[in-house]
Amino acid sequence: MPRIHRRIVLQKAVAAGVASVVSTTRATAWNATAAKRRFTMDLTGGAIGVRADQVDAINLANKYGFESVAPDSGYLVSLDDSGRSDLSALMKEKRVVWGAAGLPVEFRKDENTFRGGLKRLPELAGAMERAGVKRVSTWLKPYHSDLTYVANFRQHARRLRECVKVLGDHGQRFGMEYVGPKTLWASERHSFIHTMAETKDLIAEIGRNNVGFVLDSWHWYTAHETADDLRTLTNNDVVACDLNDAPAGLEIDQQIDNQRELPLATGFIDMKNFLKVLVEIGYDGPIRSEPFNAKLNAMENDEACAATAAAMKKAFALVGG
Repeated sequence: MPRIHRRIVLQKAVAAGVASVVSTTRATAWNATAAKRRFTMDLTGGAIGVRADQVDAINLANKYGFESVAPDSGYLVSLDDSGRSDLSALMKEKRVVWGAAGLPVEFRKDENTFRGGLKRLPELAGAMERAGVKRVSTWLKPYHSDLTYVANFRQHARRLRECVKVLGDHGQRFGMEYVGPKTLWASERHSFIHTMAETKDLIAEIGRNNVGFVLDSWHWYTAHETADDLRTLTNNDVVACDLNDAPAGLEIDQQIDNQRELPLATGFIDMKNFLKVLVEIGYDGPIRSEPFNAKLNAMENDEACAATAAAMKKAFALVGG
C-alpha cells in the first residue's frame, strides 16, 4: 500500500477510535443523568408553615402531588388496630407513603429530660413500626454554650446510641442532619458538628448499622461541600433529604439558618448536581423542602402546599422529573 494511502487509513482508524470513545462517554453520561429517580416528593407540614393533622396532611399531599408525608408518632401511638387499618387504607387510596418521622426524644438538654424522652421511645417506635414507618430523623445543634466539642461529641454519641438501638429494634433507620451556616456554629463559645465529615465521625462512634444522614442542600452549600462529597455516600447512608435554596445578596458564610428559599427560587445552590448525585446513588427516601421562609409560613395551607409542590416539581425536572 502506498505510504500516503496508509497514512489516510491510519488517520481514519484513529478518528473512528476517538469517535467511538466520545460516543461511549456521551452514552455513559446520558445514562447517568437519565436514570430514574427513586426518591419521593415529601410533605412535611411544619417545615413550610402548614398546620394540619395526620389525616389532613395525607389529603393535602395527594391534592398537590406529594408522594410521601411525614409521620406523626404522637398520632400513631393513639391508634388501635382499626384506626391503623383505616389510616393504611387512606394512604393507599391517596397514593401516599411514609416519609421520615422526627425523633421524639429531646437529647440536647439535661440528662433528666433526655431520660424522660428515652423512656417513652419504645412505645412510640412500636406504634410507628405497626404503622409501617421505617425512617426517623433529627438535627444536630452546631454549638454549645458550656460543653467543649469533645465533651459534646461524647454526650451525643452516648445518648443517640441508646435512641438508635431502640429504633433499630423496631425496624427503623435513623438520620442526623448537620447544620452548616457559619453564622450559627460560630455564635456560641463552643462550636460543634457542622459538616459531613464530622457527622461521619459521629456515625462511626455510635457504631450501629441503622444510623446515617439527613442531607440538606442548604447545609451542604453552607458547609462549602461539593458533589464529590455527596458521592462518598451510598443509598444506605442517607435516611432523608431537604431541598432549599439560599437568599440572594449574601456570601456563603453570611447566610442565616432561618432565612432560606424554596428550591430554585434564586439559583444560588446547585440543585441539579445535588439531585443528580442522589439519583446516581439510588437514594430512595423522602425529599422535603424546609425553607423556614416567613412569606411561605404566612400563607394558608393550600397556598403553601401549592407553592412548595411547584418549586419541588421544577427542581425534580432537572433530573428527569
